[in-house]
Amino acid sequence: MFKSNSIKFVVLIILFFLGCFFSLIYGGSESSRLGENTFIFWEIRLPKTITAILAGSTLSIAGLILQVIFRNPLAGPYVLGISSGASLLVAVTIMSGTSFGLFSNYLFGKSIIIFSSVLGSILVTLLILFLSKKITSNVILLLIGLMLSQICGAIQGSLEYFADPGSLKNFVMWGMGSLSNTTDSDLLIYLPASIIFMGAVIFFIKPLNAFLLGKDYSNNLGINYSKNRFYLILISSVLTGITTAFCGPVAFVGIAVPLLSRIIFITSRQEIHLVSCMLIGSCILLFSDVVCHNFSNTATLPINMITTFIGAPLVIYLLFKNKQW
Repeated sequence: MFKSNSIKFVVLIILFFLGCFFSLIYGGSESSRLGENTFIFWEIRLPKTITAILAGSTLSIAGLILQVIFRNPLAGPYVLGISSGASLLVAVTIMSGTSFGLFSNYLFGKSIIIFSSVLGSILVTLLILFLSKKITSNVILLLIGLMLSQICGAIQGSLEYFADPGSLKNFVMWGMGSLSNTTDSDLLIYLPASIIFMGAVIFFIKPLNAFLLGKDYSNNLGINYSKNRFYLILISSVLTGITTAFCGPVAFVGIAVPLLSRIIFITSRQEIHLVSCMLIGSCILLFSDVVCHNFSNTATLPINMITTFIGAPLVIYLLFKNKQW
């Protein structure tokens, strides 16, 4: 088993470095290939590649945490409406902020968006967590999450309808999802915040392993179930919120990657899934970014389009495979 996992990790690491290579070399238009313009490489390609790695890792870990806590492989930031909550508060911020001139200062405006995104994700997650105490059926809980997502979407649509053209354009561009909007200044916030909160998960490996067997088992091991669950929910929400703030809502990565990890690594050890989720999530977004920039010579596809094509079929496959749900 150990040798088999080692080989799988070696393959994932090779794919990771290939993804970085292709993202740096082919992650842009034909006219801006590497070597023709060093500015494009250092100021656009490199930040975009780092963003793809961070976004893939953070969303995947956030999804892994939620699937363990809810003990449901279909739980994830996008399905449970957490991403929608983040998007809704960002919509409120952008619509009102443009009118009041909050974005005249770039750093101040970006900070407000980050705060709004994280707050929106936390609020929806806490609501889901509260409802999970009242509802025992995971299927019903997921349906409620989908309904919350629809409610947030409806409110967001109303804001878009009444927004002025300038605010609406800014939000629509953000909502399409992109890895290219992150600058060097953004990475000064995004990179350390992501590393800190992803690193924090390491201290909760034991609770994550125990959560798979339920609350009673965790408490018997001396693990404070409620306290650790709250901290893990907070970490998941922050990871989702900060990535949504910088990249827009990225669909299906949070649910699809942990599923892929469980298919590839048949183990209940969450430390293995933690590392594999980071590698798989990074690879998916790195190669998705290459596809987005090279699919057409005239336009760049939204990252959401590619991640949906990857994630949605996997979820459908899982539903057919586990018909008892």
